[in-house]
Amino acid sequence: MKHMENQDREPLDPLFGALRGEMAKLDAPRGVEHELMQAFARQFPQQRWYQKLAGRRWGLAAALSAACVAVLLFSLPLQLPLQAPHHGVSGEGPALAARDDGGGLFIALDSLERIEQEPAPRVLETEVPRSSLAALGVPLTPDNAGDAVKAEMLVAADGQPLALRLSSIN
Repeated sequence: MKHMENQDREPLDPLFGALRGEMAKLDAPRGVEHELMQAFARQFPQQRWYQKLAGRRWGLAAALSAACVAVLLFSLPLQLPLQAPHHGVSGEGPALAARDDGGGLFIALDSLERIEQEPAPRVLETEVPRSSLAALGVPLTPDNAGDAVKAEMLVAADGQPLALRLSSIN
């Protein structure tokens, strides 16, 4: 291998020799290199490590982080199972999801304080597709996925839903 490198360099040696001779004749005045380096330093000041990163990269990193947080926040409630009726931490207060005497399921969609303070709530009867209730923990199988569940909604005067009572979720 070394022999081939020498063969490749031999035809170029006279040309490099001529170039070295011509370069030796050229001589820049004293201080030119120093002045050029100072001008370069003024035009392109040194930056800290974080300044060297492009703004687009910081923007991309921020966008990806925000997307990950949004996905986490939106998928977390979907993964929480519907628990049995429970009371507050201290064992007092009404449950947010509970079974009633008729076998139906009552789900508070807003805070219990807001429901109690509503001056004129209305009850609307409707049917809700079972597939849309899967996020609330209603059992869903391929056999009953197309079924509708009878529901009663407690609605505030401004039209905001406060609670939902599912009557036949078997």
